Amino acid sequence: MSEQLTDERASAAPVRGQIGGRAVMFIPHRAPDVMETMLSPDYQRILAAVRQAAGPVMARQVGEMLGIDVTVRAKMEPLRGRLVRLTDRGWLRKRPDGRFTTPL
Repeated sequence: MSEQLTDERASAAPVRGQIGGRAVMFIPHRAPDVMETMLSPDYQRILAAVRQAAGPVMARQVGEMLGIDVTVRAKMEPLRGRLVRLTDRGWLRKRPDGRFTTPL
């Protein structure tokens, strides 16, 4: 049982990669010493789109701002996943109604 729990925790851990021989997180947790420029350009564009909105936005609205075909579910699901990852790492906040906004 403990081996199974260890395996489950390892699979739920943030993804780390190698850049220049150093271990880095692809989407680092938001912290005072972590700059937005450390995120990939795709994630930076998503954050910029959420900031440009007049208020909290749905994933569909973010997709429209980014030029994604929002009528195709297969194109929207990866965007939703990215929004959730940004939320999990503290870069965005998800409201109870499902809309995303920048953290206060």
